[in-house]
Amino acid sequence: MENVSLRYFNVFGPRQDAGSPYSGVLSRFITALRDGGQPVVFGDGEQTRDFTYVSNVVDATLRAAQTPGVSGKVFNVGTGGRFSLNYTLALLARVTGKPAKPRYDAARAGDIRDSQADITQAKELLGYVPSVGFEEGLRRTWEWYCSHPDSQ
Repeated sequence: MENVSLRYFNVFGPRQDAGSPYSGVLSRFITALRDGGQPVVFGDGEQTRDFTYVSNVVDATLRAAQTPGVSGKVFNVGTGGRFSLNYTLALLARVTGKPAKPRYDAARAGDIRDSQADITQAKELLGYVPSVGFEEGLRRTWEWYCSHPDSQ
C-alpha cells in the first residue's frame, strides 16, 4: 500500500476554534484582539514557531497525494521560517490597527522553545513552495474572524 506522512507545523487560518484546548495560539490572539481583550502569552514571548497558513497545507497535502514515487516518504509542511510570539503580536497590531499588548503568564510545562520546519525535501520532491506568507495569512484570518463575530 502506498503512503506518505506529513508533519504539519503550526497551522492557522479561518474557522479555527479558539475555544478548543487544541487550538493554535493565533486563533486565540486574534479573537482576543477582535473582542477587545488582551492576548495571553505563556512565557517571555521569545519562543518561535513556523506558522503555516492553511492554504499552504492544503497545497502540500494535495501534492503529496498526487506526486508519483514518494510513497514511504515523510515531509515537513511549514514555511521554513519562524517568528517569535512577540513579533507576531507586533505584526498583528499592524495588520489589525489594534494595540496588541499581551499579558504574560508563566511558561507552560512541556512547551517547546523553538519550532521550524525543514521543507527542503517537500520543495525538491513535491515542488512545494508556500504561496501565502505569514502577514498575508494573518490578514486573511483576521478578516474572516471579523466577518464571523460569533466564532470563537
